[in-house]
Formats: sequence, C-alpha cells, structure tokens
Amino acid sequence: MGIIKPLPDLLISQIAAGEVVERPASVLKELLENSLDAGATKIDVQLEEGGVRLIRVADDGSGIAPDDLALALARHATSKIGSLDDLERVASYGFRGEALASIASVARVSITSRHASQAHAWRLRSDADAVEPAALAAGTVIEVADLYFNTPARRKFLKTEATEFAHCDEVLRRMALARPDVAFTLSHNASAKRRLAGAVPGDTAAHNFARRAREIIGDDFFPHARPLDASAGPLRLSGLAALPAYSRAGRDEQYFFVNGRFVRDKLLTHAARQAWADILHGQRHPAYVLFLELDPAGVDVNVHPAKTEVRFRDARGIHQFVFHALQRTLATPLSAAESAAPAAPAYAPPAFSYARQAGLAVGEPAARPYLEFARAAFEAAELGVPPAPTSMEADPGAAPLLGYAVAQIHGVYILAQNAAGLVLVDMHAAHERILYERLKTSLDAGPPATQALLVPLVLSASEAEMATAEEQAAALAELGFAVAPAGPRELAVRRLPALLAGGNAVELVRSLLRELAEHPASRVVETRRNELLATMACHGAVRAHRTLGLTEMNALLRQMEETERADQCNHGRPTWVQLSMADLDRMFMRGR
Repeated sequence: MGIIKPLPDLLISQIAAGEVVERPASVLKELLENSLDAGATKIDVQLEEGGVRLIRVADDGSGIAPDDLALALARHATSKIGSLDDLERVASYGFRGEALASIASVARVSITSRHASQAHAWRLRSDADAVEPAALAAGTVIEVADLYFNTPARRKFLKTEATEFAHCDEVLRRMALARPDVAFTLSHNASAKRRLAGAVPGDTAAHNFARRAREIIGDDFFPHARPLDASAGPLRLSGLAALPAYSRAGRDEQYFFVNGRFVRDKLLTHAARQAWADILHGQRHPAYVLFLELDPAGVDVNVHPAKTEVRFRDARGIHQFVFHALQRTLATPLSAAESAAPAAPAYAPPAFSYARQAGLAVGEPAARPYLEFARAAFEAAELGVPPAPTSMEADPGAAPLLGYAVAQIHGVYILAQNAAGLVLVDMHAAHERILYERLKTSLDAGPPATQALLVPLVLSASEAEMATAEEQAAALAELGFAVAPAGPRELAVRRLPALLAGGNAVELVRSLLRELAEHPASRVVETRRNELLATMACHGAVRAHRTLGLTEMNALLRQMEETERADQCNHGRPTWVQLSMADLDRMFMRGR
C-alpha cells in the first residue's frame, strides 16, 4: 500500500461523475433541471448520436451573470442553497453544485448565457480559463460534446444509439409531465422528434395538463384514467390512476413525482402496488401519473447524486396515506356522466383540484327501500328461493347509477337503462367482485357463516388431493369448508361458506386443493388469503348462460352499486360499460 495523498481535482470530479453521469440521459436530466430552476418557459433540446456526440440545451431562462459564469463549472458551487437549513428544505431541482463539474470532467462543455443585466452574452468553455464575449439574445445554451472522450472504458458501457436516445426521450417526457406550462422541443440527428407547446393563453391549467398528458402517454390512457385529489394535513396526493382494464406488461407508464421531482421510490411503488392488489392480479402493472406534495422538511432528496431516490421522515405514514388514497379512488364507481364521457379528466398538477361531476349517490334515502328489497331478492335467488313478486316500475329519468334491467343477452350480459343511456353488464364478472368483497368482509369479522349440506357432496379425488385435504383441513375450515375422506379415492364436502352455497362446489373445492397444494405454508390462509378468496368468488359467482329474471338482474345491479371496486372483476376486467344516447345516435347516424 502506498502513502495517503490527496487526489487531483480532475480525478475527484471523474469519480463523482461515475454516480452523476451514468449515460447521456443523466446529463440531459441535469441540464433540464437547471433550465427549469432558471425559470425557463421554452426549452430546446438537440441530440446527436443518442447524446454521445452532442447534447445541446437552449432555454429562455434568467441567464447567468459573467461573474457567476466563471464558477459554473467549479465543484460544489451553486446559487440554490447556502446553508444546512436550505439543504433540509430544498425547493429547487438542483442543489448539490456538482453536476456541471462532473459533466465537464468527462466531456467537452460550453456554456453561453446572457443575463438580463448584460448588453451581450458570455461564453465559458471547460478547456479555457476565462469567459469570453458571445452572441445570444437571451437565456442560456449549454453544449456537452464527446461524452466520455477521456474515459473510453466508460463509453464501452453505453448501449446503441437508439437505446441511448430512448433514455433521453424518457427523461424529457418526465420533465414535460411535471411542467405542462413549459414548451419543449426535441430533435435527434437534425430530425424533429417532439414538439410540446407550453401553456396556451386563456386555457385553464387543467386543459394544459390534459393536452400534455395526451401527448406524453397517449389517448388510450384517458378512458380508463380515474382522477384523484386527497389531502391529509400537510400531505396531498393528486393525479391520474388508470383502472385495471389499462394494465401494462411493464412499468413504462408509472410516473410518481414528489414535490414536482420524478422519483423511483420503493415505498411509494409498494403503496401503489398494494392499492391495485385486489383488482390487478398476475404479472400486469398499473399505470398512473401521481403527484405527492408535502413539507420539504419531511423528505430528504439528498440521498443519491442522481436525485431520483428520496427518504421520508415518516415513511409509514406516507405509505398508508398513498395506499388508502389510491384504494379509495379505485374503489369508487364512476358516475354515469363520467362513464359516458371518457375524455381527459380535468386535473392539473399541483394546484388544481379535480371537481367530481355530480351523480346519484348510492344509498340516498329515496333509493334505499329499493336497495333493501333488491338485496333480499338476490340473496333468496342465490339460495334457490323463488324471488318475491314486485310491481315496482322503472323510471329511467330517476334511475340509479346502473339503471334498471330490461333484458339479458345469451345468458351472459345484462342490458340496463339509466339516465345517460344504455348499460352493459358482464353478470359473472360483476357477481364475482360482489362475492369477493363480501367474503373478505365476512372473514374479517370472524369465522365465515357456513351452510351444512343435507346430503354430503362426494367427489372423486387423486392421491395428491386426498393428501392435501388431510394436511390442509385447518386451512379449509378457516375458509368455511368441511372436507373429509369418504373412501380410498373420494372426498366428502359436508359444509360450505353460506355465500357460496349456490355455486359449483365440486370445481370450487378442486381449485382450492390445487392452490393449497402449491402453497403448503402453515399460514397459507393469512399470506394468500385474497388469492384464495378470489378463487372462491370466481367459482361461486353466477355462471354464464344462466337465465336471470328481471328481479334478479336488478338485484345484481343494486349490489354492484354498493360494492367497492365493482367496476372491475377480481382479474382486472371491466364489469360494465356505459353507452350514452349520443353514442347510440352516432351508431345509427341519427340527426345526419
């Protein structure tokens, strides 16, 4: 080992660049943040060879005075913080004062800027010792050329030109989502790729955000986007969350911003994933654009030089707030007006509060007597008891959210008429969600209500199923089943959960045995409770091609209106869709 000695400044900067300058996209992120901190309303980005050959960012911000320009490339020199208190309450994108110095240590950097107080612009080059006069109307232009020219080993880790450009494009997309008031342009190898207009005079902040989000995410997102705006003390979560019908194969449409800064935080991601857990099963991922606002003192952004990681002082409180806010939003059924008009939700970050359109609230006094009647009729039908007759007439003008049933198609779909037009309901998917939520509520309250079978149900079973039934007898009992051997290869089902007594018990028990065999942990019911309940609900729900009477169909509609997350089944599929009168008129070309 050699003696301890101080490292040269250039080597220190190059070491720091290893964390700050991972790829061209990292450079672009730092430059865009500087432009936004300078108050820019227009930012033009030009890239060559994926940003490796050139990254040029021009803005119309406040500019840099020549005396300050000389320090722009110095390490730990910044105008954004000056004390520990500033660091603990960071209100700007940048604050570390090391990004430009790190970039200049591994690339050729040129900064041209004109401050409002100056008669002309000034330029500083990383390979020169002094600033020089330059021509520029206003703002700042930073050029970063030949990235990693002096550290070729680092350059070998870069991907293809197309891949590096894609990363740069994603950085710009994130910034553009957070700042719909700023205009952005992006070109690559002299070819225009993006042109995003800033705030349009006269338009509301909501319209500006809707236009920007459509440009970034696309039109397909909006028919499924649910707006949210929840507050709790100093915390506020707002934005757009997509219903499971718009689930994704990857996490490419998950945008989470904390005080306007895009972050990749495990705690926030976990809270969001948990909120979708009951309605998004399998390997699919939710899509959302969410903005969390809190006191800057409550979050530490000085965790990593890249500034995409944060640490919360009250991590548990933040997690619970985000989880419950999203869960409530996803569980609230859309009003008929909202379902009939799947336009961009009227939301704008971060000051605009989305005002939910008024709709008939389920459970209002006028609707309550019918709801009670319908619930009793539906439960009686499920237990095999003929429904009580009714002379209640449907009044479309005063119809509840899902309206009144008028017909059934092929034993699969229910047609209902509401104030907005026509409602189509997948009766199996809807009943599956109803049973699932009721099973969860029942199990939370204690041992589920069960129904003994007058004649035990006997099913043939394999050796593996026989063994699983014996080993998992306690888990089955906790779920409300009494299953015991009835012979060498037979099982007898003597008791079922009362909610599932009308379902296909044979298939239900077989499915449960398969799942219990795959996950034979001693606490399987607790750790995989919801998956097991989802299986039970699926097999207990009314099957396709079963004929329902109007009373039964209306009872199902009323129960959907009272059930959380009734818009989707347990697998994330929609349970109902709305066709407005305008939609129907367009189909038949009425009024043309």
